[in-house]
Amino acid sequence: MKARVLAKTDFPSLEGLGGGYMLHQFKVREKNTSLRLKVLLKFVFSVNMSEPKDPKSFYEGQLSQHQKAVLERTTVMRWLGLCRLLVFLGLVAATYFFWGNTQLLLVCNAIAIPLFVFLVVRYQKVKYQRALEKALVKTNQTELLVLEGDFHTLPDGKNYANDQHWYSQDIDLFGKGSFYQYLNRTVLKSGSDLLSDVLLSNTIEDIPGKQRAIQELSGQPEWRQHFTAVASLVKTEVNTDTVVAWLSDYKAFLPKGIRWVSIGFSVLSIVVWILYFQDLVSGYLVFGVFLLGLMITGRFLPKFNQLSGQVTKAQSTFRQYATLLQLLEKSEFQSALLSEQKKLVHNDEGSSSGVLQRFSKLLDAFDQRNNILIGIVANGFFLRDIYIVKGIENWIEEHRLKVPSWFHAIAFFDAYNSLANYAFNHLNHVYPKIVNEGPTLVSKGLAHPLLPKETAVANDITIGRDEFFIITGANMAGKSTFLRAVGLQLVMANVGLPVCAIDVNYRPIKLISSMRTTDSLTDDESYFFSELKRLKHIIDTIADTPHFIILDEILKGTNSTDKAEGSQKFIEKLLGLQATGLIATHDLSLCAVADSYKMVKNHYFDAQIKNDELFFDYTFKDGICQNMNASFLLKKMGIV
Repeated sequence: MKARVLAKTDFPSLEGLGGGYMLHQFKVREKNTSLRLKVLLKFVFSVNMSEPKDPKSFYEGQLSQHQKAVLERTTVMRWLGLCRLLVFLGLVAATYFFWGNTQLLLVCNAIAIPLFVFLVVRYQKVKYQRALEKALVKTNQTELLVLEGDFHTLPDGKNYANDQHWYSQDIDLFGKGSFYQYLNRTVLKSGSDLLSDVLLSNTIEDIPGKQRAIQELSGQPEWRQHFTAVASLVKTEVNTDTVVAWLSDYKAFLPKGIRWVSIGFSVLSIVVWILYFQDLVSGYLVFGVFLLGLMITGRFLPKFNQLSGQVTKAQSTFRQYATLLQLLEKSEFQSALLSEQKKLVHNDEGSSSGVLQRFSKLLDAFDQRNNILIGIVANGFFLRDIYIVKGIENWIEEHRLKVPSWFHAIAFFDAYNSLANYAFNHLNHVYPKIVNEGPTLVSKGLAHPLLPKETAVANDITIGRDEFFIITGANMAGKSTFLRAVGLQLVMANVGLPVCAIDVNYRPIKLISSMRTTDSLTDDESYFFSELKRLKHIIDTIADTPHFIILDEILKGTNSTDKAEGSQKFIEKLLGLQATGLIATHDLSLCAVADSYKMVKNHYFDAQIKNDELFFDYTFKDGICQNMNASFLLKKMGIV
């Protein structure tokens, strides 16, 4: 068989991995097609070998690597500490033995002091690296535990729960054992807030773009872990929202040209000192210049003190976030969403991290005013506070509008790292195929992602636009779990996550539900009235925008006859609005609605009693359930 000449278009998946460059080299350097194939296979093999085989193997390898690195960093720190001690003792000894030899003593100091400072700086750097390695050890230990189903000690996000939301109260999105607790790996408050916003957004725009972003980050586990480790070491006194608010509300109080005044005054002070040492002026003039400087600075002293309190709280935020910005600046992304977020940290004048670091240094310098020598002498002769504060004000004026974008980009990657981590941990999950026509949801092998995969029973569901399913079934047969699995799959699909299924075709739609209505003691509302308000909210919502509706045993707060009649009328109202969704009920009379409306279909979960034992198969079936188990359970448990 004649081998066909390879072209760049034959390997679009290699673009971004060096494939385009490699194929270009084929054309230039290689003449033999068989050699091209050999080189290509070697390249592809090397790419595949560099990728982790499975999450568990990856985490185990990373854990071993970083544990070893922690030990190495600890050893280096001990040696640096010992060397630092020896240098100090050597300096003390040199001072003792060479006290009368000024020149030799100066030489010893010139060598020992810079060496000591170098060792201190080096020690701090290695200490930070060890802290980073420890964070990576913790990250991989956490992931290994989560893979075993142990995630209940992670932050549960219960503060984000909202019983007025479209669905958050109903599908175990937040709280103990929730999807958020299973998913969340954010380490910044802003990242946690953004992740909750993503889950609660109920938006269906650009799902393929979100999928590509999550897929790309999922394929970079080392980068994600490094970003998270660096972010985990960020310890700030105030959050980014407070900092942004301070910058936004800040009012400059120094005149525009006053920085030149401070420079001119500094030159004057230096000239006066030079003249004083040459005995050309008296010390009174030097003291007069000093008092004048203190008077000029003192005019703004209350404002300086107020600013100093604000700076002390904000400076650590700027210093540590600059490190995260630098990490983003050095990274390259292919997907549009990630590239768009990276553009937020782009700065025409240079790197945003550099701009932030310069501001951090200004804040650090201003914070040193509490030192008596700096606070009094430097201000008296050089108007130091005026010079630095004007630099701070100029920076705020120039960059205050950019800072929110920088902070948002950091929060975005902190949040999306959690989404990508979930995708990486669930390589057997599938990304829904987004369609513009046909059924709303065709899901094969649908299961709840929080159930153990060894015991979870997968089901198929196909529901078209404007179709409504009435689901009946025995107690504990799996109705509510199925409803939550469907609801969570829609939320995950809208976010861009892969879902727990074998194959999914999805026509995007927003979600709204009523499954866990509670009474309100605060508002003096009964359970029944709270549920009616919820149902009214659903009707009003779907009248404006199509939503997928999930209901579980509605109108529980009234008698059986009234409940059956009210439920039927409510479903008919939904059908009149061309609603799509599911309702679970124990009331078999509600199934009669399907006789009058072709868009309504009956499905059920049942239970079987065999040899005086109750069995569930948790399988979603067509038709109406005929087997109920309440009486059997009452007798089995000895209640009746």
